[in-house]
Amino acid sequence: MPNLKIYLDDSTSPDVRRILQALLGPVRHVLCEELGVEASACQLALLSVVGIEGQPKINIEISVLPKPDRTTEKILKLSRRLQGMVAEATALHAAVRIATLDASTYVASK
Repeated sequence: MPNLKIYLDDSTSPDVRRILQALLGPVRHVLCEELGVEASACQLALLSVVGIEGQPKINIEISVLPKPDRTTEKILKLSRRLQGMVAEATALHAAVRIATLDASTYVASK
């Protein structure tokens, strides 16, 4: 159950938006590989936002449920891998935030 949202500053070039749209499939593949989930468990979204000057133009936020093998090191590896993918594709820095949800209070209705 990784839930990934890519927030793209509205002032960014439309070319970057197209690049990120094309990158969603490869990003999902990385999530599946790194977190050991099926593609059907993933939820990804690319959202336009209005931000303020001085913050990264691309912000990636991921929510995951805890598992014993999802160590801090593994989560950091995922974060760096996604940052690298985005930087290579767009030539822009992306901030990445990954939060582990409380499995006892998490509710999903699909």
